[in-house]
Amino acid sequence: MTMILTQAQLKEYQEKGFILLPDYFSALEVERMKTEQAHLLAGNSDYTVLENDKTTIRSIHGSHTNSNVFQNLSQISRLVEPAMQILNSQVYVYQFKINIKAAFSGDVWQWHQDYIFWRKEDGMPTNRVTNVVIFLDDMNEFNGPLFFIPGSHQEGMIDVVSQNTTDTKEQDKTQWSANFSNNLTYSLNRHTVANLVNKYGISAIKALAGSALFFDSNIVHASPSNISPFSRSVVIITYNSVENIPVSIPNKRPEFIVSRDYQSITPISDSVLITK
Repeated sequence: MTMILTQAQLKEYQEKGFILLPDYFSALEVERMKTEQAHLLAGNSDYTVLENDKTTIRSIHGSHTNSNVFQNLSQISRLVEPAMQILNSQVYVYQFKINIKAAFSGDVWQWHQDYIFWRKEDGMPTNRVTNVVIFLDDMNEFNGPLFFIPGSHQEGMIDVVSQNTTDTKEQDKTQWSANFSNNLTYSLNRHTVANLVNKYGISAIKALAGSALFFDSNIVHASPSNISPFSRSVVIITYNSVENIPVSIPNKRPEFIVSRDYQSITPISDSVLITK
């Protein structure tokens, strides 16, 4: 299934900073991805981030490099072609992660923008980059849904001083995982968030498993903790324009966090999620 966004959908993305696409993946495709996620959870822990309890998995990174299922997912036309439309460019996978909000223990993601991390940590020149969320479970008002401030991407990158006090010479898991913890390196303060919500409002995302959501790298977003008995997981793939390659900087983050394979993706058939 080739999926091209309509002009109305592109306009919605440009104005709101995100667009939700229900029924984007079949139940069989979702089940295939959830099965693969379970395999990853049982495997190598080097690419994972834990919650503060040191046992609950918060996120898994770089799965498109060690999983055929997720590598195929990142290349299917259903995702790549809309990303190319949004960015008006060929694209490559910049980042791939699975974020998990475990039942009762999935912690908060503070208010933030994504692009500031990529500019300050990786040297990305502009915000010509987009994210797509694939919902592996239902997301509702109970299990720590995504919050967006619609239109806040129009503010551009809101500069924030890093809260990471780790020695930048330490290229270990402690350093890079700070960007994915419940105390984010570039989180926004309450005053800024309150002003943005007063100006733009706030949206809580509710979506069924199999939905997809594209969102701008400068939209302000967050999610509360999950104190419900309902776990939920999302895959988030970041597509960067091949015309927006990060500049070389010292103390680079690991390859599984930030891909340095800048080869543009040739979209593949959507059927590979089921057939391979």
